[in-house]
Amino acid sequence: MAEQIYTYRDPSFNLNQAYDYTLLMQIDASSFSYAITFEKQLLAWGTNCNLNELDGDLSADYKKVIIGLPANGFSLIPAVIFDKEQITGYARLLDVKPAEKVLVQQLDDQNFIIYKVDEKIIAAVEKFGLANTVYLYEGWIRAIAQNDPEENSIYINLNHNKADFLYFKNGNIRFYNSFEYATTDDLAYFAALVAEELELVPGDTTLKLSGDTPDDAPNKLSQFFKEVAFNSSGALYLPDSIPTHQIMALAALSLCGSSEEL
Repeated sequence: MAEQIYTYRDPSFNLNQAYDYTLLMQIDASSFSYAITFEKQLLAWGTNCNLNELDGDLSADYKKVIIGLPANGFSLIPAVIFDKEQITGYARLLDVKPAEKVLVQQLDDQNFIIYKVDEKIIAAVEKFGLANTVYLYEGWIRAIAQNDPEENSIYINLNHNKADFLYFKNGNIRFYNSFEYATTDDLAYFAALVAEELELVPGDTTLKLSGDTPDDAPNKLSQFFKEVAFNSSGALYLPDSIPTHQIMALAALSLCGSSEEL
């Protein structure tokens, strides 16, 4: 998996102007990535940082903070049947452990998402305000939804050893799930499994990748699918040195709202 550390600083970045900036962060069990932005311009970016480094530039007084939290498990609840009074019942679907907390938010017009997060991750970001947290891939989902998702395309975001698969039909989420994988062979297997469940013919289907994509993934997956492409949907203006697909999920957090803790 791609775990190289990347950093970027725009010459105009000035921490004394943090009150005009937005801080975006993606957290996982042992590391985090961040982007500091002004309007839609990327000013600073860092990946695979140790959780112990949640200070320094990140402790400034930013105009806005949005933190994407990883889920140990999640479930989508259709908005038409969602009842806030039944949230405790929905949470039982997640087999919540003592060291986990449950969060819920509206994912889009059609769905709410209820998900569980390790308490240690909640504690690590508490100083930024839990009101500023969202589901890790809400922005990624929103960015794809806003760019006319194609019905012959499966969207995949890769982050360390997890692959999130997303498919839209008639402009609405038809399928969304997450799988752990170790090799690109695993990735190809899950892609084929998802295509089969959606009754899509691999030879007519395009895979659109984003995130930490293994170098051999495009060639491996293109053996089975019509086309494999990098997702170019973007929420920020990026320098040429940063591929849009690599930072897509992090940048798209700028499209998000917030979660509610149970």
